Amino acid sequence: MSTTPLPGDGIGISIDELPVRDELRGKSPYGAPQLDVPVQLNTNENPYPLPDELVERITERVREAARGLNRYPDREAVELRTALAAYLSRTGKHPLTTANVWAANGSNEVIQQLLQAFGGPGRTAIGFEPSYSMHGLIARGTGTGWLSGPRDDDFTIDVTASVRAVAEHRPDVVFITSPNNPTGTAVDADTVLALYEAAQAQKPTLVVVDEAYVEFSHRPSLLPLIEGRPLLVVSRTMSKAFGAAGLRLGYLAAHPAVVDAVQLVRLPYHLSAVTQATALAALEHTDTLLGYVDQLKAERDRLVVELRALGFEVTDSDANFVQFGRFEDAHAAWQRILDQGVLVRDNGVPGWLRVTAGTPSENDAFLDAVRDLKKEQSA
Repeated sequence: MSTTPLPGDGIGISIDELPVRDELRGKSPYGAPQLDVPVQLNTNENPYPLPDELVERITERVREAARGLNRYPDREAVELRTALAAYLSRTGKHPLTTANVWAANGSNEVIQQLLQAFGGPGRTAIGFEPSYSMHGLIARGTGTGWLSGPRDDDFTIDVTASVRAVAEHRPDVVFITSPNNPTGTAVDADTVLALYEAAQAQKPTLVVVDEAYVEFSHRPSLLPLIEGRPLLVVSRTMSKAFGAAGLRLGYLAAHPAVVDAVQLVRLPYHLSAVTQATALAALEHTDTLLGYVDQLKAERDRLVVELRALGFEVTDSDANFVQFGRFEDAHAAWQRILDQGVLVRDNGVPGWLRVTAGTPSENDAFLDAVRDLKKEQSA
C-alpha cells in the first residue's frame, strides 16, 4: 500500500506547505516581545506582585485542591462563578446570580467560546479598529468572517458611522472594547445602546462589551446594560486589576441563556481545580488588590501629564496604559526607548506607541528615556 508523501518528503517543510485552512495562511500568531530588560512596560501587566497574605491563602486553597487531583474538577465551576457574581454585583452595581456568569481560561477563551457558539463559518463579526487584535484573530480561528468598523481620528467610536456599518454589514457578533486596547479610550452607555439596537434591528445579534480594563476606568462599568438585553454580554479578566496574568482566568456576565450556549462548545473540565482554587483565593482579597489599582490609576494620570508636558500627543486613557505619539517612525522610537532598557509596545497603530503604567520607579525610567528621545528629535 502506498501513501502520498508530504511536500518536501517530510524534510524541512514549512507551515506554508501544510494543508492549513486558507484564512490562516500568511497570518502571524499573537504576541508581544518578551525581552529581558530592566523595565518591561509593554503587556499591560499589573507590576505589583501578589501580597504575602494572598500568596499564603492561595497555597492553602491549592493544597486542599491537590488532595483531590485524582478526580476531575467541577466542570461547572459553581463555587467560582458564585464568587465572581458576588464581586460583579458589588462593584458593577448590578445584581447577578451564578447563572449569569461563566468563567474560562482567560478572557481570550471566553471570546473564543462566544464565537464558537454565535459565530463560525458563514457568519461574521465586527470590531471597531484599532482595537484588541485577538478579536479578529479568534474570529478567523473559529472560521468567522471579520469586519473592521470605523473609529474617529481621536480613536473614539462615532455613533452614526458605527451604526451605519452595523446596518450595512449585518454581522452576527459585534465587539465593543471599553476601555479600548490599545488606545485607552472608553465608550459611553449611549453608544453601546445605539449599537445594540442597530444590531437587533437587522437580526438577533450578539453584542460583546470587552471590559478587560474597566477597573482602571474613570467611568462606571457598562454591566447594568445587560438588564433586559439577552444578547448583550460583558467580558472581564483577572489578568489586569487582580494582578493575576499568570492565572489565566476570564469571565463573562450575561443572560443565563448565553451561559447555557457557551457550555455547548466548552471543552469538558476546561478549568483545572488549581485554577479555580487560586481564583477563589484572589477573590477573597479583592479590596487589597483594588488598592493597587488606585495606585496605578494615579501613575497612569501622571504619565499623561508628563508626556503632554514634553510635547507628545496623548490619547485620553481609562485603562492602565497610555498611547502616545506622534512619531514619523514609531518603530525607530520604540527601539531608541528600548536601547535605554525600557520596553514599551509598538502596537501597530501608525505613529503611536503604548506604555503600561508601572511602579513609580519604572515610570521614572520610562520618562527619562522619552526625555532623551525628545532631545534627540529636537536636535
